Amino acid sequence: MDGRPGQVSEASATVSTTATPGAPAQAAAVDGPVAIASAPRQRWRLVLARASSPDAASGRELTEAWDGAVESTGLPLHRGAGRPKARVLFGAPVPGTIALEHELADVVLAELVPRWQMREALEPVVLVGWRLIDLYDVWPGEPPLAGQIAAADYRIEIDGVAATDLGAATARLLGVRSLPRDKLKGTETVRYDLRPLVADLAVVGDGAPVVVRVRTRFDPALGTGRPEEVVAALGDVVGHPLEVRSTVRERLLTHADLDAPAG
Repeated sequence: MDGRPGQVSEASATVSTTATPGAPAQAAAVDGPVAIASAPRQRWRLVLARASSPDAASGRELTEAWDGAVESTGLPLHRGAGRPKARVLFGAPVPGTIALEHELADVVLAELVPRWQMREALEPVVLVGWRLIDLYDVWPGEPPLAGQIAAADYRIEIDGVAATDLGAATARLLGVRSLPRDKLKGTETVRYDLRPLVADLAVVGDGAPVVVRVRTRFDPALGTGRPEEVVAALGDVVGHPLEVRSTVRERLLTHADLDAPAG
């Protein structure tokens, strides 16, 4: 779709009450957002950013806030069978307080809407602290977005360590075949191997604070590499805990992103 007005008809939020003789009565008109239980016709992928904040919402609180915002737009939202409202489907769990630069989320529609109209409807309802960077439509029948996420890139600022020492620690960490770590799972502490979940790790520059870039993997069996665990493992190599000044999730990457040729 090229987004030009007039190419795709707008879906109205009003349901007609005009009856056809002999036909069942239709629902009363509604003047608001409509979640339509029918086949999905269009799937928009949102590219979102959020500033860091100690009060940033996450988990169910965040998804419910986004769901409510999108419901308020009046767009012809698709709703699955038995679902009371449409949903914004994030590609990966959103961390609580760190800054996000290129998050992915899907919104599914029951009617075709041009890009200009989609952006015009969404921009006024974007949550406080968030920005809508871009949006593009994808094939409605492709697998759920969460299953397509393969990795995430993080940028971490670390104080209290020299760049040379941290560079040596990253090289040593990348050189090991296994990196056993402990994590809480419910009320239990479980042992797992962090090394397969670290795709890349590098020190960027030699100033203060030291900047480390980390790419962690998302694996359906092994789980997800967490940046704080990578920092903790680096601290073990350096010989003391590292002080994190800031963490930014720069972007989520799909399997298609990783498979794309360079350049």
